[in-house]
Amino acid sequence: MKRISHRYGTAAQRTRLQRKVQSAVAGIRGMVRFNAPLSEYTSFRIGGPADVLVEPADVEDVIRLVKQTHEQKLPIFVLGGTNLLVRDQGIRGVVVSLAKLRAIKEESGAVLYAEGGVGMPTLIGHAIRRSLAGLEWAAGIPGTVAGCVVMNAGTKLGEMKDSVKAVRVVLANGEVLDCPSESISFGYRKAALPVGIVVGVWLQLRPGVRADIEKVVKDYLRYRRETQPLTLPSAGCVFKNPANDSAGRVVEEAGLKGVSVGDACVSTKHANFIVNQGRARATDVLALIKKVRAQVARKTGVKLELELKLVGQS
Repeated sequence: MKRISHRYGTAAQRTRLQRKVQSAVAGIRGMVRFNAPLSEYTSFRIGGPADVLVEPADVEDVIRLVKQTHEQKLPIFVLGGTNLLVRDQGIRGVVVSLAKLRAIKEESGAVLYAEGGVGMPTLIGHAIRRSLAGLEWAAGIPGTVAGCVVMNAGTKLGEMKDSVKAVRVVLANGEVLDCPSESISFGYRKAALPVGIVVGVWLQLRPGVRADIEKVVKDYLRYRRETQPLTLPSAGCVFKNPANDSAGRVVEEAGLKGVSVGDACVSTKHANFIVNQGRARATDVLALIKKVRAQVARKTGVKLELELKLVGQS
């Protein structure tokens, strides 16, 4: 029997947890890893271990996993978005990667159906080859389709909600529910979806001229390379933009570009990014965030709100 890390409770508690986790992943055909370091799965390259990390083989595998995890009353967390910091003690329960759900299907009316694990760069490339416009806003976003829906990912060119026609969700009881876009309340970096796992998304695109689509994508990728620290691990923008202002501008005004805690550093290229210069830990990032917030409040009077999502055990 695979062992759960000693970091959780007494020997009896660990044994009970171990049995529950084993039952949750019984019969799963995809990859199952115990005590998996999540730093390998986050864009920050930071994060403690998961009790168990599962890559379901397909949607049927997701249904089995969700039902069994629910029956065992274990928490479940889905990887996919890039705007994420996993704390150093990791995530308890079951962590899911949809990496094996990579199918893209074409439907009539310039509609693409993409499974939840499809990477946005892959999806954009697929759309360009078929002269379909509507995803140019996502150029350079490295997350998955599911992650981009859940957080309503966006750039200055647009947001995920602009392209979504419907979302397929596996609910906690194993039921598969298709949610039309009009039933979903999208907000700033969030989407009000039923509790469950997004396994697929229908995207309403439009016919375009391939050369024109490629130009918009290339121009925006160039802009991102020139203005954002894309060569170092990060989780994208750390803070929400204050009303009628830019968080990056406020942090820069407070003199915080280049300030660091351990290997976590405020980017010298874009002050709303914290980059991992090598061996940063979540505690370093959190200490740096606290320092930035305090100095910005003291020097500018602005109280910065986190856009970064924090998960895991502290």
